[in-house]
Amino acid sequence: MSVQRENVHPVVRKLATATCLVALLPISMGALVTTLNAGMAFADWPSSDGQNMLLYPWFRDFAANPEKFTEHGHRLAGMLIGFVSVCLALTSYWVDRTWVKWFTTAILLSVIAQGVLGGARVLLDRQLLAMLHSVTGAAFFSLCVVFRLMCSPKWSDWRQERDERVGPLIASSVVLTPVIILAQYVLGGALRHFHTMLDEHLAGAAIVTLSASLAAFGLIRSQNGLLRRSGLMMICALLLQVILGGGSYLTKLGLPQIGYVAVAGSLSQTVICSMHTVFGMFLLSSSVVAATSMAVLHKAGRLGGLQLELSAVGDRGTAT
Repeated sequence: MSVQRENVHPVVRKLATATCLVALLPISMGALVTTLNAGMAFADWPSSDGQNMLLYPWFRDFAANPEKFTEHGHRLAGMLIGFVSVCLALTSYWVDRTWVKWFTTAILLSVIAQGVLGGARVLLDRQLLAMLHSVTGAAFFSLCVVFRLMCSPKWSDWRQERDERVGPLIASSVVLTPVIILAQYVLGGALRHFHTMLDEHLAGAAIVTLSASLAAFGLIRSQNGLLRRSGLMMICALLLQVILGGGSYLTKLGLPQIGYVAVAGSLSQTVICSMHTVFGMFLLSSSVVAATSMAVLHKAGRLGGLQLELSAVGDRGTAT
């Protein structure tokens, strides 16, 4: 049987890679903005202190006003991802197929929505909008990563590989893990923006660790190369996130039992807490990639373990 290849245009693939990389800039800067409590460094938007965003003397604030420097850097990074997403969408309209155009349009609209949401957060001065801006930013990055995966030259080959090892338990955990991680991301946002729900966030971390571990180790055993890579990516992101979570707890709250006292506003606290937010986004995107990959393979009839289970259920229903 011949396999029909549906490779994406190389220019679109390169722009998809650029979109993922550039998206890290506003997301990382946004995490730093929250850590420094710099979201309201400017009371206006889209201008900055009444000046054009591109003409504002940004570097002047590097030492004199780090909050303004960080917030304006976040805004400039948002403009950059907007420019790249426009290039991605226009290129796909010109050279590629329909499903690619739908994806790139969704990415562009998501960037626009993120910009408007960020602006509304400033104009209305609402912490709830700031938290929502962070959560939707993580969802946007997941969308970009999934699209880049589907642009891979190996995508068609991966869709043809069968797997007989992924059963209902692993499949259920793979589907539920992104939902659990997103809920944990919301709890983390509540902790960072409203300084509440610490206990809930710690409990959520334990649940995420269990769910993601079950899903990841199940996928690593898969016979399908795409699922194996998804599992490896998820377990690596989880390990880093657990380490950063412990570091965030120590630098934010300290540990009197061992004589460690947290210093508010310290460099270690700023860096580690911001990285914890960013790597939470990596964990979410890796889980979304795993769930999407499994859904595509299941639709293509490549997951024999699930098909056998469904067939057995059907046979029992017929017998009764």
